[in-house]
Amino acid sequence: MLDKNVVSALTLQTNHFGGQAEIAGNFTQKDVNDLVTVLKFGSLPLEIQEVGFQTVSPTLGQNFLTQTLLAGIIGIGLVMAFMLIFYRLPGAIACVALVFYTLIVYALFRLIGVTLTLAGIAGFVLSVGMAVDANILIFERTKEELRAGKTLTPAMEAGFNRAWNSIFDSNISTLITASILYYFGSSTIRGFALVLIIGVLTSMFTAITLSRMMLRWVVKQPWARKASYYGIRDDELVTTGPRVRTREAAARV
Repeated sequence: MLDKNVVSALTLQTNHFGGQAEIAGNFTQKDVNDLVTVLKFGSLPLEIQEVGFQTVSPTLGQNFLTQTLLAGIIGIGLVMAFMLIFYRLPGAIACVALVFYTLIVYALFRLIGVTLTLAGIAGFVLSVGMAVDANILIFERTKEELRAGKTLTPAMEAGFNRAWNSIFDSNISTLITASILYYFGSSTIRGFALVLIIGVLTSMFTAITLSRMMLRWVVKQPWARKASYYGIRDDELVTTGPRVRTREAAARV
């Protein structure tokens, strides 16, 4: 018997075997070996209990992952600081949109089941740069419109409309490159490309939709009508009505 299962059922031919017996029959060598193993070892009448558990992680890979996450956090922090310093109030709106962008991308990662490897984190940080790049194009266009004499709301709308072509072209070229990497690359390269594709698509949504909605609300507030908030001089900001400069008007002044 082994674990309550019958391994071999024998019949003794004599009552006096002197402590020894011979098992006779048509056995293969494998049957003999299995039966000898059972007779020698049998089943242990003991219960196995767990007395300890320890997980040994890959130290080198964990260190690299920690360093990459730290580098990503520092990079995003520096990008936010740059936007706040150079673009003031629009830069603050871009930072808020960047936070929403991060949350949306994280939700998509959980939904799709993306595993963040070192290459994946690199792709995410690169997509953050793409998201900020779109805001920079919009804000620079808006500055040009303000300097041309438009008020805040028309200047902001014109900035978004005129920057869209550049944003679309740059993001589409990035998506094409990332798609080629995903199709032909190895597993590591495919992880990088997948994260980059998700990040670029999400950044286009946050830059064009979310940032625009927030800016539309902000420029209508009285406290937001200061030239210093947009990185321009006071004489370049028009708050009421369009400003038209003609040669005759300049001569009369």
